[in-house]
Amino acid sequence: MSPSDNDIKAVLLVGGMGTRLRSVVPSIPKPLAVVGERPFLELLVRQLCHQDIRRLVMCTGYRAQEIEHDLGDGHSWDATIEYSREPQPLGTAGAVKFAEPFLSEVSDFLVMNGDSFMEMDFRQLIQFHRKSGGVASMAVFRTRNEMRYGTVEVRADGLVSGFAEKTNADPNGLVNAGVYVFNRRILERIPEGPSSLERDVFPKLLTEGVYALEQQGVFIDIGTPEDYVRAQGLSDRLYDAARVERLPGPGDERPH
Repeated sequence: MSPSDNDIKAVLLVGGMGTRLRSVVPSIPKPLAVVGERPFLELLVRQLCHQDIRRLVMCTGYRAQEIEHDLGDGHSWDATIEYSREPQPLGTAGAVKFAEPFLSEVSDFLVMNGDSFMEMDFRQLIQFHRKSGGVASMAVFRTRNEMRYGTVEVRADGLVSGFAEKTNADPNGLVNAGVYVFNRRILERIPEGPSSLERDVFPKLLTEGVYALEQQGVFIDIGTPEDYVRAQGLSDRLYDAARVERLPGPGDERPH
């Protein structure tokens, strides 16, 4: 990894209310829901630190104090954790925009949803992003999504040409994994206040270059009770995946 890769910051979106998960995780913020024997958010921190990405910004909101108390300043992982506490629910894009003061010295930064895990090599995505020269790059994966997710339309060269809503998406198409690398000029394209990366920002950036890199590793989100239960069954696999630096190739079997 180059020195500039070591300096990259990762922004984790952990401010959501997690209303769909309340029936099984009623008393703590969704990112702190226990998977295996540890909070899910710790899985993401461990994955980043294992790949030497140790400058983290947590975009907190709902029950922010609990996340800040649980993770602290990051010294337990030899990392630095800063907190951007949103004053009201800002959505995925609004939270990134609100964290702008923490990103003044970086040219590119990583962004991750705090309720999903993608087994991947972050350095590969960073290098792909810098080579493409676009404003944003996203990790995508192919899945039998049963219309739960919208899909990403990607050309052969990796350029994103459009997005399909859940109702008319390809059930075997590429799905946004919720892991991105952004050039800091994206902050100029995000308005102040609540907004969504997926609905409000990405569709307007297609002319500026949004790219996608397909991933082959395991993916899980814990946004619904069903997937939270599935994550428990995969917990050993997930923690092993967080320590993997090089991932299976396209022809390898992928866990479901």
